[in-house]
Amino acid sequence: MPEETDAKPPTVTPVRVLIALCLAAPFVAMLWVGSYARVNPTFIGIPFFYWYQMLWVLISTALTMVAYKLWQRDQRARKGGASA
Repeated sequence: MPEETDAKPPTVTPVRVLIALCLAAPFVAMLWVGSYARVNPTFIGIPFFYWYQMLWVLISTALTMVAYKLWQRDQRARKGGASA
């Protein structure tokens, strides 16, 4: 059986799994309401329920940026470009 010279890279790679985890984590955290549906601990007088959600806005932004950079690197690598 001859090997193909134009073989496509696998669709599911560890980098793409990491990208999916970065994008799925905020959804899972916000859908699991029982983990943050409480008042204590408060932070500067703000109940936990509110500041936890606002913290996830920042975390989601950072995770989305990481996922985007990983996606760009993955696309360059698939096209034969530099991986930096």
